Amino acid sequence: MSAPAPSPLAVVDADTLPRQDEVLSPAALAFVAELHRRFTPRRDELLIRRHERRAEIARTSTLDFLPETAAVREDDSWRVAPSPPALNDRRVEITGPTDRKMTINALNSGAKIWLADFEDASAPTWENVINGQLNLMDAYARKVDYTDPVSGKSYALKAAGELATVVTRPRGWHLDERHLQFEGRAVPGALVDFGLYFFHNAQRLIELGKGPYFYLPKTESYLEARLWNDVFVFAQEYVGIPHGTVRATVLIETITAAYEMDEILYELRDHASGLNAGRWDYLFSIVKNFRDGGPKFVLPDRNAVTMTAPFMRAYTELLVRTCHKRGAHAIGGMAAFIPSRRDPEVNKVAFAKVKDDKDREAADGFDGSWVAHPDLVPIAMASFDAVLGERPNQKDRLREEVSVTAAELIAVDSLDAKPTYEGLVGAVQVGIRYIEAWLRGLGAVAIFNLMEDAATAEISRSQIWQWINAGVIFENGETASAGLVREIASGELAAIRREIGEEAFTGGTWQQAHDLLLTVALDENYEEFLTLPAYEQLRG
Repeated sequence: MSAPAPSPLAVVDADTLPRQDEVLSPAALAFVAELHRRFTPRRDELLIRRHERRAEIARTSTLDFLPETAAVREDDSWRVAPSPPALNDRRVEITGPTDRKMTINALNSGAKIWLADFEDASAPTWENVINGQLNLMDAYARKVDYTDPVSGKSYALKAAGELATVVTRPRGWHLDERHLQFEGRAVPGALVDFGLYFFHNAQRLIELGKGPYFYLPKTESYLEARLWNDVFVFAQEYVGIPHGTVRATVLIETITAAYEMDEILYELRDHASGLNAGRWDYLFSIVKNFRDGGPKFVLPDRNAVTMTAPFMRAYTELLVRTCHKRGAHAIGGMAAFIPSRRDPEVNKVAFAKVKDDKDREAADGFDGSWVAHPDLVPIAMASFDAVLGERPNQKDRLREEVSVTAAELIAVDSLDAKPTYEGLVGAVQVGIRYIEAWLRGLGAVAIFNLMEDAATAEISRSQIWQWINAGVIFENGETASAGLVREIASGELAAIRREIGEEAFTGGTWQQAHDLLLTVALDENYEEFLTLPAYEQLRG
């Protein structure tokens, strides 16, 4: 018997992990290699198209619905495929990384859906990439028990009928996986995460009465959705499962995608499940695309930009209307609060805000919403139960009264709020603290009682950059400048050293995080994604 052919993919500059071969089997690697061969050239073309479109926005300082796709928007006859039973009720979704403890807690949380995150809530160390896949494989085989080495507490899955349905989020198209290469070139992280998960779990999920379901992040155009659809069609044929088994929910978290919601659903119509209304990445995208647009595009403090801001409300109302017109789920935004075990008064105030937010989303017609912590599941559940009752969703609520113009989606100056000095300090604080944890391999980080992920760091550093370049004058009379930001960052670094002690400070990556934040916040040339230079510094 001849030896098997060597894998076309090479593992590069990575320690061999326990059970790694279960994930990187020859057959799985062959599948990922074929995805790479077929689809990476188109991915590359689409990334170039992003730059061209951004240059056009810089020239015009505006966006509009696409004239070339007007027929798709105006055709009232088409719908996305009917929802599979496992995705019909999505009233509460919990999000989080795919570490072993989170896998168990999220599946047991009482939420209908778990967004198992290989993207913004997961720093892409090799260990996180491989072990995240193993944890999901083990969960479907009910072999995912875990004992905390510090507390000794044991975690195990509840009965199958009580577990959340998994919707996996791969990395965005712009990110590569440096440890997995084809002929010396890194494979896109999106194809690695999707390919390994799909190959190992698609058939088993079907046997469990579910399927390979995905969230698609950072989508900027309907052509990027078309690429994903072609990936799905090929993948299903490759492993021999029915066309339409894959279902995808697209995060509308870029300003350009907000103008192409109909088109994105149309491209994915055999595989589409819904759209999600993000917040921080959406604001980050507005800053990134309109950073040359002058004062009318300057955002105030991030916490002042709630979902009730006129331009944000236009976006969410349009999303609900578009989804329900096409038979898709509309999923609302994140409740990021992390309950305090020591301060019940903080919890009381925060829980009331979460309830108000989820009540608003349910009343607006959303079919579900996100939370970051299991303690928030009952609060969000109650808000949607009050509106839905026994119904699994409210897709029959068409919101035909909603009419949103192209200008309303980018009317940033319709919000009556301004940047503050306190907002600048907060952006520096959160930026340093999040990046430091990310560089140590942590993608979901509790900071000041909020669960923060990479989107938080992106909006923080983008606002610093925007305020400096716009010459914002704060209420205390100080002008946003590189010197002021350096002064604040230096003070924050000293405060952190005092707060955590010398040993913990020197054992972390604090100076590195400080320097990286200043690089991406102060450089004249705006870095497209913070995670690109950060990945070059990531350990592992």
